[in-house]
Amino acid sequence: MDARAIIASLRRGDTPSDADLRWFAEGLANGTVSDAQAGAFAMAVCLQGLGVEARRALTLAMRDSGDVLRWDLDGPVLDKHSTGGVGDCVSLLLAPALAECGAYVPMISGRGLGHTGGTLDKMEAIPGVSIQVSEQDLVAMMQGVGCAIVGATAQIAPADKRLYAIRDVTATVDSLDLITASILSKKLAASTDALVLDVKIGSGAFMKTLEEAEALARSLTETANAAGCRTSALITDMNQPLAPALGNALEVAEVMRVLTGVSGQGGALAELTAEQGGVLLAHGGLAADAEAGAAMIRKAIASGAVAERFARMVAAMGGSSDFAETWQTILPTAPVQRRIKVEQTGYVSAIDGEALGLAVVQLGGGRMIESDVVDPAVGLSELTPLGQKLSVGDQLGIVHAADEAAADVAETRLRAAYQLSDVAPDLPPLIYKRIS
Repeated sequence: MDARAIIASLRRGDTPSDADLRWFAEGLANGTVSDAQAGAFAMAVCLQGLGVEARRALTLAMRDSGDVLRWDLDGPVLDKHSTGGVGDCVSLLLAPALAECGAYVPMISGRGLGHTGGTLDKMEAIPGVSIQVSEQDLVAMMQGVGCAIVGATAQIAPADKRLYAIRDVTATVDSLDLITASILSKKLAASTDALVLDVKIGSGAFMKTLEEAEALARSLTETANAAGCRTSALITDMNQPLAPALGNALEVAEVMRVLTGVSGQGGALAELTAEQGGVLLAHGGLAADAEAGAAMIRKAIASGAVAERFARMVAAMGGSSDFAETWQTILPTAPVQRRIKVEQTGYVSAIDGEALGLAVVQLGGGRMIESDVVDPAVGLSELTPLGQKLSVGDQLGIVHAADEAAADVAETRLRAAYQLSDVAPDLPPLIYKRIS
């Protein structure tokens, strides 16, 4: 077979065969396919689409491009995935919470894409943590801690690992087919018993409308269930940051505030964690239904046990053994921290989440090109939520930057991302729809 012929066929709008897609996935994994060909393939798929059957075939081909894990554990293996948003650090809360409730969570995650933050980048903001572990070490973490948030090894869906990085720098992130194959190739390779998918909708999401989000949710659930993994999806709001902070270390700090009780009930971040966890505990047979499962998650977090399990996971990945007690002093901080105050009175009626995410990328908290090194300390914090009434001089948020010049740019972007009006807006629901 020839990569050029497959790309040309895709460009014409033809549906590739299962054999073509399996060959291309293997080529991504073993280097037969070049970076240029991978980028052209991604663009052709983005522009022309694959269709239901070819999408399923690409997902399975990418799964089978490497090892498929097998488990011998005394509880269900559960996992989740978010399609990406801003201030979305649910994974860091949910993995240890599920483990505390009796599940095993080998969460193979990804880095930031476009304007959205990456779970692996957040974990790496914790000093000493290494997200690259061997399969043997991952098994040991399941047996000793019950959860891990790690990168895909060279043996887990290597075709996706290569294509994922190329998509980020070729403007091919927002493709239904590529998103489905990317997410599920890793999740199915981890041999999870049940999976919950958080499909975001709104200004900070890749999917801007309910129709787009539902199409992706159904694509994901149908493909995963057909592969034997019990899967449900929640379509959730991303018209404002889920947590009041964007940036890697800043989001880890928000997670620890929830886990240690510093932020009270934890707001939307804690609530969505409980909702997703409830679905998974029910699917895994650890709770009678999703409502009972959500109650279990809330109780585990409130007890402080989840904070301790998170710290055990951090230690197992090379971080401090007392992270639950020392996180406020060891997480990196930016040298410039500027409080941004509003210059007019009004209600926060709209927030451009994508613009906020790109502001963090511009600060150095994400990648403009694949080789960029991420600054874990920069970002935005204490962001004002939708519906808040502000007067002149009230704080809109805090910019965390490496220098004053970068802070100037971020301040301009932050102000432009917020819209104030004289009338309080109708607030969107946290969960729009549930699909199983």
